[in-house]
Amino acid sequence: MSPGKAFDGPLEPAGECRWRIPKSYKPGMRVDGIIYADAHLADQIRGDNAPEQVANVAMLPGIVRASLAMPDIHWGYGFPIGGVAAMDPADGGVVSPGGVGYDINCGVRLLRSDLTREDVQPRIDDLVARIFHAVPCGVGIGGHRDYSRSELARLLREGAAYVVRHGQGWDDDLDRTEARGCLDGADPDAVSDRAMERGRGQVGSLGAGNHFLEVQVVDRVYDAQAADAFGTPEGAVTFMIHCGSRGFGHQVCDDFLKVMRKAAAKYDIQLPDKQLCCAPVESDEGQRYLAAMRAAANYAWANRQAIMHLVREAVGNVFGRSAERLGLDLVYDVCHNIAKMEEHETPAGRRRLCVHRKGATRALAAGHPETPAVYRALGQPVIIPGDMGRYSFLLVGEPRAMEETFGSVCHGAGRAMSRGEARRHVRGEEVRRRLADKGIVVMARSSAGLAEEYSDAYKDVADVVDVVEKAGLARKVCRLRPLGVIKG
Repeated sequence: MSPGKAFDGPLEPAGECRWRIPKSYKPGMRVDGIIYADAHLADQIRGDNAPEQVANVAMLPGIVRASLAMPDIHWGYGFPIGGVAAMDPADGGVVSPGGVGYDINCGVRLLRSDLTREDVQPRIDDLVARIFHAVPCGVGIGGHRDYSRSELARLLREGAAYVVRHGQGWDDDLDRTEARGCLDGADPDAVSDRAMERGRGQVGSLGAGNHFLEVQVVDRVYDAQAADAFGTPEGAVTFMIHCGSRGFGHQVCDDFLKVMRKAAAKYDIQLPDKQLCCAPVESDEGQRYLAAMRAAANYAWANRQAIMHLVREAVGNVFGRSAERLGLDLVYDVCHNIAKMEEHETPAGRRRLCVHRKGATRALAAGHPETPAVYRALGQPVIIPGDMGRYSFLLVGEPRAMEETFGSVCHGAGRAMSRGEARRHVRGEEVRRRLADKGIVVMARSSAGLAEEYSDAYKDVADVVDVVEKAGLARKVCRLRPLGVIKG
């Protein structure tokens, strides 16, 4: 099996923008695989072999309804990126680090502002430079301070609230963060000393790879009522932060892959791919992984909160006004690499399930109690970033997502080529020139990193977003075009 091998199994039409891999495809599949895509994206998806991973996930114990994949699906570690799978602990359901990924709680945070393009364009070079110098970014680059072990342990338990309590944010920020920026049950004692050491100096840093910080403008509104509620009318300037748990989360994943390989053998779980190593949710190993993963998720929320505080300060310095006067309010923060215990309707009734979302994000419909009160009549904001040369989208969850995908949609555009392939196609300086030709200012620590992230390395996120809208999982609110990009 290889990510470069084309998928030669069945993909059967199963409704608008839905394709089925029947459970008869491979012995051991407990449920069908369902991939959300239109015909064009389905042709691309066949060329990646990620559908084979969808079929493999369908073999895991306790899986409910189907092994799901979003239209941004591509090859990942064990699970495909873009994969969603819910496991029922009462039916022997498992938790798998491969269903979360290395960058635990990688996610996206969107700020709105009272600034307009006319306000920002004359100062865009200064604004991007100020943010670039304010927010540490790049491979191995840490934040502005080191945490003691006891401080870090408190942060791991409290998440974003810890840094807000220490002056890096507003109480309203927590109301507009998924799970209020903290998963209960996080246990620093479940985390290795190596993970603690890697995490103590990286809070408030962006990292590298596909992580970014963008200055954007709302250039198209599809749902004026929702856009007004989110504070994102046409012409408004927004700020998007995409990052996760840095080296801390990577180490947690790496540590528990070793644990889960042994656990799968211990519990006699037959795996089609050793990268799907797992343990029953209610086992000691499963509970320890969830406790450590929750700590990493809380770390990521604290990290994005601290970065947002630095952005607010930098923008305020450029425009000579406070963040409050500039209306730099958080719209929402959503994560897209996580396993969460959630209640959902199943064929067997309402169950508490372990929902894996790897490269997939939550999309709750209007009325859901976990949606912030200010948005409850509309639904949860869904933030779908694209590549740095085109656009990103703000959507809102729809009821059908709760019925079919455990309240989940895509998390981004999805890669169309590997990082190595992208570097062979273009050099970083050429990417910088192309962005400048579009009026986009970019500052980056690494030219190679720019090459890896150029537009053609990704699917067009507009195609991906159109699929989730046509499938009834979410609806578009507005489109956001980049004015400035910051990369590690």
